[in-house]
Amino acid sequence: MASAYTPGLTVSGDIVIRRTRRLPIKGQVLVNVGDPVEPETVLARALLPGPLQTIKLAEKLGAEPQDVTSFLRVKVGDQIESGQMVAETKGIFGKFKTAVLSDHTGILESLSEVTGNGLIREASIPVDIRAYVKGRVAEVMPGEGAIIETRGAMVQGIFGVGGETTGIIRVAVTSQSDLLEAKDIESTDAGKILVGGKGMTLEAIKKAQTLGVKGIIAGGVRDGDLAELLGYDIGVAITGQEAIGLTLMVTEGFGYLAMAGRTFTLLSSLQGQYASMNGATQIRAGVIRPEVIVPQDKPQAAAPVADDAFELKAGTHIRVIREPYFGLLGSVTELPSMLVTLESGTEVRVLRAKLDDGRDVTVPRANVEIIAMS
Repeated sequence: MASAYTPGLTVSGDIVIRRTRRLPIKGQVLVNVGDPVEPETVLARALLPGPLQTIKLAEKLGAEPQDVTSFLRVKVGDQIESGQMVAETKGIFGKFKTAVLSDHTGILESLSEVTGNGLIREASIPVDIRAYVKGRVAEVMPGEGAIIETRGAMVQGIFGVGGETTGIIRVAVTSQSDLLEAKDIESTDAGKILVGGKGMTLEAIKKAQTLGVKGIIAGGVRDGDLAELLGYDIGVAITGQEAIGLTLMVTEGFGYLAMAGRTFTLLSSLQGQYASMNGATQIRAGVIRPEVIVPQDKPQAAAPVADDAFELKAGTHIRVIREPYFGLLGSVTELPSMLVTLESGTEVRVLRAKLDDGRDVTVPRANVEIIAMS
């Protein structure tokens, strides 16, 4: 077998990107095909049923459940305001009446003659899905959402935390080997996405939180710092829902690892531009990569990533993801067809590659990931 498909990352300065934006439940789509959109544009909206609140009418009235209906001052289906009287006893000679006031605002949805309880449905909760990136509506999914298409630069990372955000990119270090420290973060960085080098310190992350920085991109982060920041160890589940006030993305791995030169150069060229960023990561089936997208306004059409962009073949850009060459970049030079027996006795397919530092190495194909460059 001359080639194989291998998971990989995209690092591109010019690529067509499509993002599916779908509501969690059926709703109403608010855009049409061809409409221009900004990151905050609401594409679709759904209404989640409001919570049900119980009023123990029989208990509060001191009446039998089957008699509660005769004491109601409202009807099932009526809109009720908080503090409004919903039921009242007749009392004795018109006096000594017992009244029940609603603690909630909503619609009286039902009344049980078995329990004597009334159920009030509070107002529906609107759920909006936004465009996330600047672009245009390429496709509408009736009742569900839309597919947004944009053209620009995209950098995918190895791992991230935090959800979708937007901000202006600022490169806060001078090289891909520099560590992003608290001193590198300025008071004017509120609302920005900062680019570090080989990593970010915990102090830098906390200062960024305090100042209102939207995101940080760096080569790596120490897992201990990440655990202290989150308050728990990261597992294998999907990330992206962490309430930490900013989004983090690492391009190389855990620890302090110099960012790949190509990646740092591309991010540096995007300084001052408006970007969309998402830290959501899933490593298992249905891989989700953290990403930074910077739409570009260019007249000519760009081609999407080719179908064979993640095909392992001679000339393919790769990153080694296992020791002893962990984190190093290179290009495939040969894909031997014969199986090779490792020290463990396992027979595997290997590849030969020339690393960026000039070394020619042989590594198992499973120990690399493709970097789609353009």
